[in-house]
Amino acid sequence: MRYNEKELQALSRQPAEMAAELGMRGPKKGSVAKRRLVKLVVNFLFYFRPDEAEPLGALLLERCRVAQEEPGGFSISFVEDLSRKYHFECCSQEQCQEWMEALRRARNEIRKMTGKAPCTPQDPLEQFGISEEARFQLNSLPRDEQTCTGSQLGVLD
Repeated sequence: MRYNEKELQALSRQPAEMAAELGMRGPKKGSVAKRRLVKLVVNFLFYFRPDEAEPLGALLLERCRVAQEEPGGFSISFVEDLSRKYHFECCSQEQCQEWMEALRRARNEIRKMTGKAPCTPQDPLEQFGISEEARFQLNSLPRDEQTCTGSQLGVLD
């Protein structure tokens, strides 16, 4: 995936449609849920350690599926590899439903912009060089002075 680190850094600090501390479990077998600040900005889902302002990584919400899991939980998996599934645990079923709806809206923004479905074999984002890999790590971004705490956060600046 091609990306500009400075642009992603700036994007991760933009106001979020939603942000909260959720339990998050990655796709590796045997991984355990860890508390992460999860922040939805445009069609990226950034995730942070709760006490840090630098994102650990992000999920590009293209060519993915959002599904209800156990009560109060949802998952995100990617069309290219359905076994690569990220699990999220919410504080309530209501919070879970809010997240799932917000993620679906964000994922479908590309359809509004291009007129093409985000999960078609000819991904409309290919023209921008960003459809090869849906997940990336942000390792060298400078830390921000802002910290986020609390079990559920509102919109962040």
